Amino acid sequence: MNPLENAVFGADPWWIVLIKVVLLFVILLVWTIFNVWYERRLVAKMQHRLGPIMNPTWAGGLGQAMADGAKLLLKEDFRPEGTDRIVYNLAPVLTGVAAFTSWSVIPFGGQVTMFGHVTHLQLTDLPVAVLFILASASIGIYGIVLAGWASNSTYSLLGGLRSSAQMISYEVAMGLSLVAVFLFAGSMSTSQIVEAQAAPLMLGNVNTHLPGWYALLLFPSFIIYAIAMVGETNRAPFDLPEAESELVSGYITEYSGFRYALYFLAEYINMATVSAVATTLFLGGYHAPWPFNLIHALDNGWIGILWFVIKVQLLVSFFVWLRGTLPRFRYDQFMDLGWRWLIPISLVWLLLVATLKSAQSFHWFRSPIFLGVLGVIVVVLVASLFLPSKEDEEIDELDEDEPFDAFAGGYPVPPMPGQRLPEMAAVVRSTAGQAAPETSETSLDETGADS
Repeated sequence: MNPLENAVFGADPWWIVLIKVVLLFVILLVWTIFNVWYERRLVAKMQHRLGPIMNPTWAGGLGQAMADGAKLLLKEDFRPEGTDRIVYNLAPVLTGVAAFTSWSVIPFGGQVTMFGHVTHLQLTDLPVAVLFILASASIGIYGIVLAGWASNSTYSLLGGLRSSAQMISYEVAMGLSLVAVFLFAGSMSTSQIVEAQAAPLMLGNVNTHLPGWYALLLFPSFIIYAIAMVGETNRAPFDLPEAESELVSGYITEYSGFRYALYFLAEYINMATVSAVATTLFLGGYHAPWPFNLIHALDNGWIGILWFVIKVQLLVSFFVWLRGTLPRFRYDQFMDLGWRWLIPISLVWLLLVATLKSAQSFHWFRSPIFLGVLGVIVVVLVASLFLPSKEDEEIDELDEDEPFDAFAGGYPVPPMPGQRLPEMAAVVRSTAGQAAPETSETSLDETGADS
């Protein structure tokens, strides 16, 4: 047997694996060019921008995206003085390589025949394929952090620090949202998770013919993952590591040319990557949706690539929709969403899913004691959502009659919840009253000096 025909690549000969690698690389590059044009076109339709929607042909718009890429490749590529040469050059390479690596375990389709060999439309699969994807995404974040540290720039350093905090905050919530999928599928293999969702959904003893997508069965996990994947890719409204309104361009402020192109390419590939992971783990992967799944010819072989691409492109449209409608979050709001909401909700939901799976396995639902305890827990959780928190009580205790002085500490600050600003008329009168004596005193001094 050829040494390359081993368990890592399955039973595929080395040249089949090479064809898959080349096709995957080309597809991702072409898909990135298309997504650049697609985002410009869709945002222009949403916001009535005349430039991108006045192009007479689709090919012309795609040509503009290709011209932008060629411009970055031919643009002057320099390194500022004072930067760490090795880390500065290594950071974009790490991000670019990590963007492509995650796709090696994502299934595009089912079993097909390629040049007389039966193979799967997937480069390879692992028993812990989902963990491999998360690890690859983490390496990409290191490329951003190292870029901010090595650039010898305050703006870049702040962007890198934000990215590291963002990675810690939202990868925890993302990982917790995927644990529920592992519990239901009984595997971390991407291909096995897809096949587990292909089984029809059963309501009692009735076969509904609906695919058992985890986006429906585990809807809270899907929503948490959808929010976390936007934060993980640094896309608007969570694009705080490269917030041009405050950090110029954040971690890529000191990059240009080819190295900047690597970050630009990685951002769009990562957007497609997290969408492909959501498609694989929650939306049935390459399998057809209902009612097309009832027709065997539309849910078999090479047709799976079409359904996979459609699902991923719809999730990419979700990214574009967020960018075209929502303003950028404040950094404290962004961190508050991750630590105070997503992570606690993920933990509670995971505990509930694990309890229900154990109850189903050990037939606890037949015990009235278990049903009573479960009902009490649900009531307590629902009541906790409506009971006033400690912060709300502190806000109620604030003295609303006392006006808030924004300049009390010497610097203007926004009011806390419950504090009120003084009326504008009172501010004007107070300002006028303070300015009058100064004017009078000045006039007297000038008069005395003149006399």
